[in-house]
Amino acid sequence: MYTPAITGSGLFTPSEVITNAELVKSFNAYVDIYNAENADKIAAGDLRAKDYSSEEFIFKASGINQRYVIDKTGILDPTVMHPLLRQRSDDEPSLMAEMALDAAQKALKDAGKTAADVDAVICAASNLERAYPAVAIEIQELLEIKGFAFDMNVACSSATFGIQAAADMIRSGSIRSALVVNPEICSAHLEWRDRDCHFIFGDVATAVLLERSEDATGPYFEIKSTRCATDFSNNIRNNNGFLRRSRPDGVADRRDMQFMQNGRKVFKEVLPMVSAHIANQMAEEGVQASDLKRLWLHQANKSMNDFIGKKVLGRSPEAGEQPNILQDYANTSSAGSVIAFAKYSNDLDDGDIGLICSFGAGYSVGSVILQKHG
Repeated sequence: MYTPAITGSGLFTPSEVITNAELVKSFNAYVDIYNAENADKIAAGDLRAKDYSSEEFIFKASGINQRYVIDKTGILDPTVMHPLLRQRSDDEPSLMAEMALDAAQKALKDAGKTAADVDAVICAASNLERAYPAVAIEIQELLEIKGFAFDMNVACSSATFGIQAAADMIRSGSIRSALVVNPEICSAHLEWRDRDCHFIFGDVATAVLLERSEDATGPYFEIKSTRCATDFSNNIRNNNGFLRRSRPDGVADRRDMQFMQNGRKVFKEVLPMVSAHIANQMAEEGVQASDLKRLWLHQANKSMNDFIGKKVLGRSPEAGEQPNILQDYANTSSAGSVIAFAKYSNDLDDGDIGLICSFGAGYSVGSVILQKHG
Protein backbone atom coordinates (compact mmCIF):
# COMPACT_ATOMS: atom_id res chain seq x y z
CA MET A 1 0.00 0.00 0.00
CA TYR A 2 1.19 3.48 -0.89
CA THR A 3 0.28 6.85 0.57
CA PRO A 4 -1.45 9.20 -1.90
CA ALA A 5 -0.87 12.94 -1.76
CA ILE A 6 -1.93 16.10 -3.56
CA THR A 7 1.30 17.65 -4.78
CA GLY A 8 0.02 20.42 -7.06
CA SER A 9 -3.08 22.38 -7.98
CA GLY A 10 -4.05 24.62 -10.89
CA LEU A 11 -6.82 27.06 -11.73
CA PHE A 12 -8.08 28.41 -15.05
CA THR A 13 -10.22 31.55 -14.75
CA PRO A 14 -12.04 32.97 -17.81
CA SER A 15 -11.27 36.56 -18.73
CA GLU A 16 -14.88 37.78 -18.85
CA VAL A 17 -16.76 38.87 -15.71
CA ILE A 18 -20.44 39.54 -15.16
CA THR A 19 -21.24 41.68 -12.12
CA ASN A 20 -24.56 41.48 -10.31
CA ALA A 21 -25.39 44.95 -11.62
CA GLU A 22 -24.87 43.84 -15.24
CA LEU A 23 -26.85 40.67 -14.68
CA VAL A 24 -29.79 42.48 -13.10
CA LYS A 25 -29.92 45.07 -15.90
CA SER A 26 -30.04 42.32 -18.53
CA PHE A 27 -32.55 40.17 -16.66
CA ASN A 28 -34.92 43.05 -16.00
CA ALA A 29 -34.77 44.05 -19.67
CA TYR A 30 -35.78 40.47 -20.53
CA VAL A 31 -38.65 40.69 -18.02
CA ASP A 32 -39.93 43.83 -19.71
CA ILE A 33 -39.87 42.10 -23.11
CA TYR A 34 -41.56 38.96 -21.76
CA ASN A 35 -44.32 40.82 -19.92
CA ALA A 36 -45.01 43.06 -22.94
CA GLU A 37 -45.19 40.14 -25.37
CA ASN A 38 -47.54 38.23 -23.08
CA ALA A 39 -49.59 41.15 -21.78
CA ASP A 40 -52.93 39.71 -22.94
CA LYS A 41 -52.34 36.29 -21.39
CA ILE A 42 -51.11 37.90 -18.17
CA ALA A 43 -54.20 40.14 -18.04
CA ALA A 44 -56.44 37.11 -18.62
CA GLY A 45 -54.75 35.21 -15.82
CA ASP A 46 -53.33 32.54 -18.12
CA LEU A 47 -49.74 33.53 -17.40
CA ARG A 48 -48.03 35.07 -14.40
CA ALA A 49 -46.04 38.23 -14.98
CA LYS A 50 -42.31 37.81 -14.31
CA ASP A 51 -40.77 39.77 -11.44
CA TYR A 52 -37.64 41.89 -11.55
CA SER A 53 -34.41 40.75 -9.97
CA SER A 54 -32.11 42.99 -7.89
CA GLU A 55 -28.55 43.10 -6.62
CA GLU A 56 -29.82 42.98 -3.06
CA PHE A 57 -31.88 39.86 -3.74
CA ILE A 58 -28.98 38.05 -5.39
CA PHE A 59 -26.45 38.77 -2.65
CA LYS A 60 -28.89 37.95 0.16
CA ALA A 61 -29.87 34.66 -1.50
CA SER A 62 -26.35 33.52 -2.35
CA GLY A 63 -23.50 35.75 -1.21
CA ILE A 64 -22.41 36.16 -4.85
CA ASN A 65 -21.10 39.49 -6.21
CA GLN A 66 -19.92 38.41 -9.66
CA ARG A 67 -19.04 35.40 -11.81
CA TYR A 68 -16.48 34.55 -14.50
CA VAL A 69 -17.88 33.23 -17.78
CA ILE A 70 -16.58 32.06 -21.14
CA ASP A 71 -18.93 34.42 -22.98
CA LYS A 72 -20.92 37.30 -21.50
CA THR A 73 -22.26 38.80 -24.75
CA GLY A 74 -25.04 36.27 -25.27
CA ILE A 75 -25.87 36.00 -21.58
CA LEU A 76 -26.39 39.75 -21.24
CA ASP A 77 -28.42 40.05 -24.44
CA PRO A 78 -32.06 39.99 -23.22
CA THR A 79 -33.12 38.42 -26.53
CA VAL A 80 -30.61 35.55 -26.18
CA MET A 81 -29.87 34.90 -22.48
CA HIS A 82 -27.28 32.15 -22.91
CA PRO A 83 -23.58 32.05 -23.86
CA LEU A 84 -22.69 32.17 -27.55
CA LEU A 85 -19.89 29.69 -28.13
CA ARG A 86 -18.15 29.21 -31.44
CA GLN A 87 -18.73 25.89 -33.17
CA ARG A 88 -15.35 24.18 -33.33
CA SER A 89 -14.32 21.68 -35.95
CA ASP A 90 -13.67 18.10 -34.94
CA ASP A 91 -9.97 18.72 -35.57
CA GLU A 92 -9.78 21.47 -32.94
CA PRO A 93 -9.47 20.97 -29.17
CA SER A 94 -12.84 21.13 -27.48
CA LEU A 95 -13.50 24.13 -25.25
CA MET A 96 -13.69 21.96 -22.14
CA ALA A 97 -10.38 20.23 -22.95
CA GLU A 98 -8.74 23.59 -23.63
CA MET A 99 -9.83 24.93 -20.23
CA ALA A 100 -8.70 21.75 -18.48
CA LEU A 101 -5.34 21.85 -20.26
CA ASP A 102 -4.59 25.27 -18.79
CA ALA A 103 -5.47 24.17 -15.24
CA ALA A 104 -3.58 20.86 -15.61
CA GLN A 105 -0.40 22.55 -16.81
CA LYS A 106 -0.51 24.87 -13.80
CA ALA A 107 -0.99 21.92 -11.45
CA LEU A 108 2.02 20.15 -12.97
CA LYS A 109 4.13 23.29 -12.63
CA ASP A 110 3.00 23.70 -9.01
CA ALA A 111 4.11 20.13 -8.28
CA GLY A 112 7.41 20.50 -10.16
CA LYS A 113 6.44 17.69 -12.52
CA THR A 114 5.81 17.19 -16.24
CA ALA A 115 3.27 15.22 -18.23
CA ALA A 116 5.79 12.39 -18.43
CA ASP A 117 5.28 11.86 -14.68
CA VAL A 118 1.52 11.27 -15.02
CA ASP A 119 -0.10 7.85 -15.42
CA ALA A 120 -3.80 8.73 -15.63
CA VAL A 121 -6.25 11.58 -16.25
CA ILE A 122 -9.71 11.79 -14.72
CA CYS A 123 -12.03 14.47 -16.09
CA ALA A 124 -14.58 14.89 -13.30
CA ALA A 125 -17.29 17.46 -14.03
CA SER A 126 -21.02 18.05 -13.68
CA ASN A 127 -21.62 18.50 -17.41
CA LEU A 128 -19.40 17.01 -20.08
CA GLU A 129 -19.12 18.61 -23.51
CA ARG A 130 -19.92 15.30 -25.18
CA ALA A 131 -20.66 11.72 -24.24
CA TYR A 132 -17.81 10.27 -26.32
CA PRO A 133 -14.98 10.17 -26.97
CA ALA A 134 -14.17 10.95 -23.35
CA VAL A 135 -13.02 14.50 -22.76
CA ALA A 136 -10.41 13.05 -20.41
CA ILE A 137 -8.80 11.15 -23.30
CA GLU A 138 -8.66 14.36 -25.32
CA ILE A 139 -6.94 16.12 -22.39
CA GLN A 140 -4.54 13.18 -22.13
CA GLU A 141 -3.73 13.55 -25.83
CA LEU A 142 -3.17 17.32 -25.56
CA LEU A 143 -0.78 16.78 -22.66
CA GLU A 144 0.90 13.82 -24.41
CA ILE A 145 0.39 11.61 -21.38
CA LYS A 146 0.85 7.85 -21.67
CA GLY A 147 -1.46 5.58 -19.73
CA PHE A 148 -5.24 5.96 -19.58
CA ALA A 149 -8.02 8.47 -19.00
CA PHE A 150 -11.74 8.49 -18.28
CA ASP A 151 -14.64 10.85 -17.56
CA MET A 152 -16.84 10.76 -14.49
CA ASN A 153 -19.89 12.74 -13.40
CA VAL A 154 -21.23 13.02 -9.88
CA ALA A 155 -22.51 16.57 -10.38
CA CYS A 156 -21.08 19.04 -7.85
CA SER A 157 -19.25 16.25 -6.01
CA SER A 158 -17.33 15.12 -9.09
CA ALA A 159 -13.96 16.54 -7.95
CA THR A 160 -13.91 14.79 -4.58
CA PHE A 161 -15.16 11.53 -6.11
CA GLY A 162 -12.38 11.86 -8.69
CA ILE A 163 -9.82 12.43 -5.95
CA GLN A 164 -11.00 9.30 -4.15
CA ALA A 165 -10.79 7.24 -7.35
CA ALA A 166 -7.26 8.48 -8.05
CA ALA A 167 -6.19 8.05 -4.42
CA ASP A 168 -7.47 4.47 -4.36
CA MET A 169 -5.53 3.59 -7.51
CA ILE A 170 -2.37 5.10 -6.04
CA ARG A 171 -2.88 3.28 -2.73
CA SER A 172 -3.23 -0.05 -4.52
CA GLY A 173 -0.11 0.49 -6.60
CA SER A 174 -1.85 0.32 -9.99
CA ILE A 175 -0.61 3.85 -10.81
CA ARG A 176 1.94 6.25 -9.37
CA SER A 177 0.11 9.49 -10.22
CA ALA A 178 -3.04 11.01 -11.72
CA LEU A 179 -4.40 14.37 -12.79
CA VAL A 180 -7.95 15.06 -11.67
CA VAL A 181 -9.33 17.92 -13.77
CA ASN A 182 -12.65 19.74 -13.36
CA PRO A 183 -13.61 21.92 -16.34
CA GLU A 184 -17.01 23.46 -15.71
CA ILE A 185 -18.94 25.46 -18.32
CA CYS A 186 -21.84 26.03 -15.95
CA SER A 187 -23.09 29.11 -17.82
CA ALA A 188 -24.29 26.85 -20.65
CA HIS A 189 -26.63 24.74 -18.51
CA LEU A 190 -28.02 27.61 -16.42
CA GLU A 191 -31.43 29.07 -17.24
CA TRP A 192 -30.58 32.77 -17.18
CA ARG A 193 -34.29 33.65 -17.60
CA ASP A 194 -35.28 32.17 -14.23
CA ARG A 195 -35.20 34.72 -11.40
CA ASP A 196 -34.73 32.03 -8.75
CA CYS A 197 -31.44 30.80 -10.21
CA HIS A 198 -30.20 33.21 -12.90
CA PHE A 199 -27.31 34.37 -10.71
CA ILE A 200 -25.99 31.03 -9.43
CA PHE A 201 -23.28 29.76 -11.77
CA GLY A 202 -19.94 30.73 -13.30
CA ASP A 203 -17.32 29.02 -15.49
CA VAL A 204 -13.88 27.76 -14.43
CA ALA A 205 -11.51 24.79 -14.56
CA THR A 206 -9.42 23.31 -11.77
CA ALA A 207 -6.89 20.49 -11.55
CA VAL A 208 -4.97 18.63 -8.87
CA LEU A 209 -2.05 16.27 -9.28
CA LEU A 210 -2.07 13.21 -7.03
CA GLU A 211 1.11 11.17 -6.51
CA ARG A 212 2.62 8.70 -4.13
CA SER A 213 3.87 10.84 -1.25
CA GLU A 214 7.35 9.39 -1.72
CA ASP A 215 7.46 10.95 -5.20
CA ALA A 216 6.72 14.49 -4.01
CA THR A 217 9.52 16.96 -4.72
CA GLY A 218 8.16 19.78 -2.59
CA PRO A 219 5.47 20.49 0.02
CA TYR A 220 2.46 18.22 -0.32
CA PHE A 221 -0.86 17.29 1.26
CA GLU A 222 -1.06 13.68 2.38
CA ILE A 223 -4.51 12.21 1.78
CA LYS A 224 -5.37 10.76 5.18
CA SER A 225 -8.91 9.70 4.36
CA THR A 226 -11.54 9.88 1.62
CA ARG A 227 -15.23 9.23 1.88
CA CYS A 228 -18.08 9.38 -0.66
CA ALA A 229 -21.84 8.88 -0.30
CA THR A 230 -24.94 9.18 -2.49
CA ASP A 231 -28.68 9.20 -1.83
CA PHE A 232 -31.01 9.60 -4.81
CA SER A 233 -33.05 12.79 -5.07
CA ASN A 234 -34.76 14.67 -7.92
CA ASN A 235 -34.48 18.04 -6.17
CA ILE A 236 -31.49 19.06 -8.32
CA ARG A 237 -31.96 17.91 -11.89
CA ASN A 238 -31.06 18.38 -15.56
CA ASN A 239 -33.02 16.44 -18.20
CA ASN A 240 -30.93 17.58 -21.15
CA GLY A 241 -29.82 14.18 -22.41
CA PHE A 242 -29.40 12.59 -25.82
CA LEU A 243 -32.81 10.89 -25.57
CA ARG A 244 -34.66 14.23 -25.57
CA ARG A 245 -35.34 14.17 -29.34
CA SER A 246 -37.06 10.80 -29.05
CA ARG A 247 -39.68 12.05 -26.59
CA PRO A 248 -43.01 13.73 -27.41
CA ASP A 249 -41.73 17.22 -26.66
CA GLY A 250 -38.86 16.73 -29.12
CA VAL A 251 -36.14 19.38 -28.97
CA ALA A 252 -38.36 22.27 -27.90
CA ASP A 253 -37.06 24.88 -25.47
CA ARG A 254 -38.08 22.97 -22.37
CA ARG A 255 -37.31 24.39 -18.95
CA ASP A 256 -36.15 21.01 -17.62
CA MET A 257 -33.38 20.87 -20.23
CA GLN A 258 -31.45 23.35 -18.07
CA PHE A 259 -30.45 23.38 -14.41
CA MET A 260 -33.39 22.93 -12.06
CA GLN A 261 -33.58 22.69 -8.30
CA ASN A 262 -36.00 22.85 -5.40
CA GLY A 263 -33.81 25.11 -3.31
CA ARG A 264 -35.72 24.90 -0.04
CA LYS A 265 -35.75 21.09 -0.03
CA VAL A 266 -32.08 20.97 -0.99
CA PHE A 267 -31.13 23.27 1.87
CA LYS A 268 -33.22 21.26 4.35
CA GLU A 269 -32.09 17.81 3.23
CA VAL A 270 -28.48 18.22 2.10
CA LEU A 271 -27.07 20.15 5.05
CA PRO A 272 -27.78 17.45 7.69
CA MET A 273 -26.45 14.80 5.30
CA VAL A 274 -23.19 16.68 4.71
CA SER A 275 -22.67 17.59 8.36
CA ALA A 276 -23.22 13.99 9.50
CA HIS A 277 -20.98 12.68 6.69
CA ILE A 278 -18.06 14.86 7.79
CA ALA A 279 -18.62 14.16 11.49
CA ASN A 280 -18.61 10.39 10.94
CA GLN A 281 -15.45 10.52 8.84
CA MET A 282 -13.65 12.65 11.41
CA ALA A 283 -14.72 10.30 14.23
CA GLU A 284 -13.45 7.24 12.37
CA GLU A 285 -10.12 8.94 11.67
CA GLY A 286 -9.75 10.30 15.20
CA VAL A 287 -9.76 13.91 13.97
CA GLN A 288 -11.16 16.44 16.43
CA ALA A 289 -12.77 19.71 15.43
CA SER A 290 -9.87 21.49 17.11
CA ASP A 291 -7.47 19.65 14.77
CA LEU A 292 -8.95 21.21 11.64
CA LYS A 293 -7.08 24.28 10.48
CA ARG A 294 -8.97 24.76 7.20
CA LEU A 295 -12.29 23.78 5.61
CA TRP A 296 -12.44 23.97 1.81
CA LEU A 297 -16.16 23.58 1.20
CA HIS A 298 -18.28 23.38 -1.93
CA GLN A 299 -19.06 26.91 -3.06
CA ALA A 300 -22.80 26.82 -3.73
CA ASN A 301 -24.25 29.19 -1.17
CA LYS A 302 -22.71 31.18 1.67
CA SER A 303 -25.47 30.30 4.12
CA MET A 304 -24.97 26.59 3.45
CA ASN A 305 -21.22 26.84 4.04
CA ASP A 306 -21.70 28.87 7.21
CA PHE A 307 -24.12 26.24 8.52
CA ILE A 308 -21.79 23.33 7.76
CA GLY A 309 -18.73 25.13 9.14
CA LYS A 310 -20.51 25.82 12.40
CA LYS A 311 -21.73 22.21 12.68
CA VAL A 312 -18.29 20.74 11.97
CA LEU A 313 -16.30 23.08 14.21
CA GLY A 314 -18.93 23.43 16.91
CA ARG A 315 -18.70 27.22 16.60
CA SER A 316 -18.74 29.91 13.96
CA PRO A 317 -15.60 29.64 11.79
CA GLU A 318 -13.02 32.34 12.35
CA ALA A 319 -11.59 34.41 9.50
CA GLY A 320 -9.51 32.17 7.26
CA GLU A 321 -10.72 28.86 8.65
CA GLN A 322 -13.41 28.44 5.99
CA PRO A 323 -12.41 30.51 2.95
CA ASN A 324 -15.16 31.45 0.52
CA ILE A 325 -14.52 32.22 -3.14
CA LEU A 326 -18.22 32.26 -3.94
CA GLN A 327 -18.47 36.04 -3.96
CA ASP A 328 -16.03 36.25 -6.89
CA TYR A 329 -16.56 32.99 -8.80
CA ALA A 330 -20.21 32.13 -7.98
CA ASN A 331 -21.11 28.44 -7.93
CA THR A 332 -18.70 26.56 -10.21
CA SER A 333 -20.10 23.12 -9.42
CA SER A 334 -17.40 20.47 -8.88
CA ALA A 335 -14.57 23.00 -9.09
CA GLY A 336 -15.64 25.21 -6.19
CA SER A 337 -13.98 23.43 -3.29
CA VAL A 338 -10.81 22.94 -5.37
CA ILE A 339 -10.66 26.67 -6.15
CA ALA A 340 -10.80 27.35 -2.41
CA PHE A 341 -8.05 24.76 -1.85
CA ALA A 342 -5.85 26.09 -4.65
CA LYS A 343 -6.08 29.69 -3.44
CA TYR A 344 -6.01 29.09 0.32
CA SER A 345 -3.70 26.21 1.20
CA ASN A 346 -0.11 27.38 0.80
CA ASP A 347 -0.14 29.23 4.12
CA LEU A 348 -0.73 26.09 6.21
CA ASP A 349 2.13 24.81 8.35
CA ASP A 350 3.73 21.38 8.41
CA GLY A 351 1.37 18.96 10.17
CA ASP A 352 -1.75 21.09 9.75
CA ILE A 353 -4.95 19.23 8.89
CA GLY A 354 -7.66 20.41 6.51
CA LEU A 355 -10.74 19.00 4.83
CA ILE A 356 -12.11 19.33 1.29
CA CYS A 357 -15.83 18.67 0.93
CA SER A 358 -18.20 18.96 -2.01
CA PHE A 359 -21.88 18.12 -2.25
CA GLY A 360 -24.79 18.45 -4.61
CA ALA A 361 -27.12 16.64 -7.01
CA GLY A 362 -27.58 12.98 -6.41
CA TYR A 363 -27.67 13.76 -3.55
CA SER A 364 -23.93 13.27 -3.38
CA VAL A 365 -21.22 14.22 -0.93
CA GLY A 366 -17.47 13.62 -1.03
CA SER A 367 -14.87 14.60 1.55
CA VAL A 368 -11.10 14.36 1.79
CA ILE A 369 -9.02 14.79 4.95
CA LEU A 370 -5.54 16.18 4.21
CA GLN A 371 -2.38 16.81 6.21
CA LYS A 372 0.27 19.27 5.10
CA HIS A 373 3.89 18.12 4.88
CA GLY A 374 6.78 20.44 4.20
